[in-house]
Amino acid sequence: MLDRLLEMSPTLGGDTLLLLPVLILLELVLSADNAIALAAIAQGLDTEALQKKALDIGLVAAFALRILLILAAGWVLKYWQFEVAGAIYLLWLVYDHFLGGEDDEEGGKRHRFKGLWQAIPTIALTDLAFSLDSVTTAIALSKDILIVLLGGTIGIIALRFMAGLFIRWLEIYVHLEDAGFVTVAFVGIRLIVRVIDPELVPPEWVMVTLIFSLFAWGFSKKVDLPTVAKSEVSVTIPNLSSAVSDTESTDNLEDLVAAGEDKQSEAT
Repeated sequence: MLDRLLEMSPTLGGDTLLLLPVLILLELVLSADNAIALAAIAQGLDTEALQKKALDIGLVAAFALRILLILAAGWVLKYWQFEVAGAIYLLWLVYDHFLGGEDDEEGGKRHRFKGLWQAIPTIALTDLAFSLDSVTTAIALSKDILIVLLGGTIGIIALRFMAGLFIRWLEIYVHLEDAGFVTVAFVGIRLIVRVIDPELVPPEWVMVTLIFSLFAWGFSKKVDLPTVAKSEVSVTIPNLSSAVSDTESTDNLEDLVAAGEDKQSEAT
């Protein structure tokens, strides 16, 4: 669908400016599975600061790789091995999510990195694998490099925005990460199908419908937050009665002592 819009507007004129909101919306939808994969990769770092830094640097590197891919797309399209390699990498990510990785404290699977610079190349390569599906198709349909660069720029901005959101959402919704990686599997399968026979590749609206359906399931259930029973909460209230009684008894004792001293002075 995005590629059809790019084909409809071959120059950077008024038509393209009118299509920009549609381009942004479609990039947000079609980049959702990519954003979840990148968010899950970034979660392999221990702190939120490292996760944000990995996304920032990783997506800058990803943008540079997208530019190189767009400029070299005419050469890349001649070799089906690139698409097969991208498909295998995406399917490996799916395998690593469901069957590999390390167990986290909650019993789930989580890929862990020892440092920031281990996560950054993974983020950049993951985006490059996704780009093989979108960029090469856009180049095949639209010969205007500026239009394709515009779509790539919008895609990178959308990815950074969405990946930051998904990092938080993955901690809230139970099925969201699984839904995202199922769509990653479909992207990988789609790349392989296109190598075998481009006529067998389903239209874009099928992919959009699939993404919406899977993400509706992904957002269907929230994590059960631990609740503290009221009976377990103990509030300590200071016992002021004893303090008051002690004060009163001290005052009474001082009065008695003073009265005794007065009587003794009168007797003398």
